[in-house]
Amino acid sequence: MSQFARRTALALLVCSTCAAQAADWSDTSLSYRYGTQFAEPFNNQDISKNIFNLSSVSGYKYGKNFFSVDFLLSSEADPSSAGAKDGAHEAYAVYRHTLDLGKISGSNLAFGPVRGVGATAGFDYNTKTDAGYNSKKRMLVAGPTLMLDVPGFLDVSLLALRESNAPYNTFSHVQTPRYTYKTHAMLTAAWGIPFEVAGVPLAFEGYANFIGTKGKNEFGGDTARETNIDMQVMYDMSAAVGAPKNTFKVGVEYQYWKNKFGNPDTNNPGATAKTPMVRAEYHF
Repeated sequence: MSQFARRTALALLVCSTCAAQAADWSDTSLSYRYGTQFAEPFNNQDISKNIFNLSSVSGYKYGKNFFSVDFLLSSEADPSSAGAKDGAHEAYAVYRHTLDLGKISGSNLAFGPVRGVGATAGFDYNTKTDAGYNSKKRMLVAGPTLMLDVPGFLDVSLLALRESNAPYNTFSHVQTPRYTYKTHAMLTAAWGIPFEVAGVPLAFEGYANFIGTKGKNEFGGDTARETNIDMQVMYDMSAAVGAPKNTFKVGVEYQYWKNKFGNPDTNNPGATAKTPMVRAEYHF
């Protein structure tokens, strides 16, 4: 493990342990979303996916934690192995911890539209069973965060990414040794902004990732810059069913993902996805 990886992992362990012991607030949710126009690189078919998610966000005196894991079930258009009649299964986990530097230092770091400055670290981890790649992504991230002064929240971060993978192809039965890409940058934003239309409680939520090239891939090919924007408008239907505010939400979601996982979409239409979805959430 590199020095960068060791230091990041140690910082995450310390931060998450402290936060778990002293959380001031938290929100945990189970959600489901479905779409029929997902795409995967080197696959020219539209793919249907059922996606189940568990997410948790919490805050404590000096910062906040975010954890999310998606369980993605593909249709047979994205097969689980060569010749299989069932679809691929995937689990994708994300963890981020943000320290509020103003709260730690006791200083007011607000300026202009920025209400606070933070430092973020975390990881992505996935495993997938599919015919051609069988991803085993491992990624560490770290960098500064600006917290903007808006209703709800809007955080913008510039993160360094240290990513590796070890694919396996079920057509050729070739296992590629774990390969680490060039450390690269990601400009990312995450938001949750409540609003109303004619008295109807709504929220505009989502994230946007703009990811730089990560050098050569495992097979010697060039990687491309990625754009991954996932956004939804959610309706809080809690009052209609006699539940506390923000318990039950339903809405529509849209994802635009160009050059997915760094694969150029030139002569590879599956590398760019334009996917509408329906979504439902239960918060507790």
